[in-house]
Amino acid sequence: MFKHEKPLLREVKVEKINPQYATLMQEQLGGANGELKAALQYLSQSFRIKDPAIHDLFIDIAAEELSHMEMVAQTINLLNGHEVDYNKTVAGEIETHTLTGLAPSLINSSGHPWTADYINVTGDIAADLLSDIAAEQRAKVVYEYLYRQINDKYVKETIDFLLNREEAHNALFREALNKVQNSASNKNFGVTKDSKLYFDLSTPGRYFDDPEPTPPSFENPRKDTKI
Repeated sequence: MFKHEKPLLREVKVEKINPQYATLMQEQLGGANGELKAALQYLSQSFRIKDPAIHDLFIDIAAEELSHMEMVAQTINLLNGHEVDYNKTVAGEIETHTLTGLAPSLINSSGHPWTADYINVTGDIAADLLSDIAAEQRAKVVYEYLYRQINDKYVKETIDFLLNREEAHNALFREALNKVQNSASNKNFGVTKDSKLYFDLSTPGRYFDDPEPTPPSFENPRKDTKI
């Protein structure tokens, strides 16, 4: 069961209307590394997780990602303003001006619709956590790109908050991976002598030794964070 709280997770504002930048923000609404993708990926992965603490972690982060989606959508609303005029969007996505009456839509910054192909679910907790760690890192990178391309102080504050929440999720997923590091595909595969080989197919020189993989371990920068 999910419960919707009417206030946003964090208030969003803009200094001025900026339809062109709104098209960039669409990437984090309906793009491959956006908030909807994250929410549905973690929710879908949670269905097979037996560990109750890790299951709750996935559900909690998925729910927060939906809250981020609300914040991104409201930011897009404010940036678009109230006047439908595709001429104000000189490049990129114009669907919100020509098809949806400025309503934020589940499309990326180029106007391509969101697709479930963005979702990665394997049923293997180790593989899914590694995918989620990478997903949070990619989302953080996109927010960094967005942050550099806007001077609106309020939009920058929103992006900075969302970027830091992605880092928090990343730390939580890394902590969970440490907890399951000797289970699932980390335990069942990659145990023969073939997993110890490195083929030197580049010349000149050998720069890497045969691999000696160690259990994954990530330093958690948030020492007060617990699963």
